[in-house]
Amino acid sequence: MNESTFPEQKVVVLDFGAQYGQLIARRVRDLGVFSAIVPCDVTADELSAMNPSAIILSGGPASVYAEDAPKID
Repeated sequence: MNESTFPEQKVVVLDFGAQYGQLIARRVRDLGVFSAIVPCDVTADELSAMNPSAIILSGGPASVYAEDAPKID
């Protein structure tokens, strides 16, 4: 990924299986800020290449408390 591929200000929504991930991203866009939803298995290098201004972690209780809950890099 190339830095010029992404806008200057952006919010990345890290999706842990949340039912509201799309809504969160839309509300961010409604504020005039680019947002992108990425899966929770994105690598730290890939996330860093996006150079986000903010990262929102979006998931439900099952994705947090489950024994096999997803983890981030």
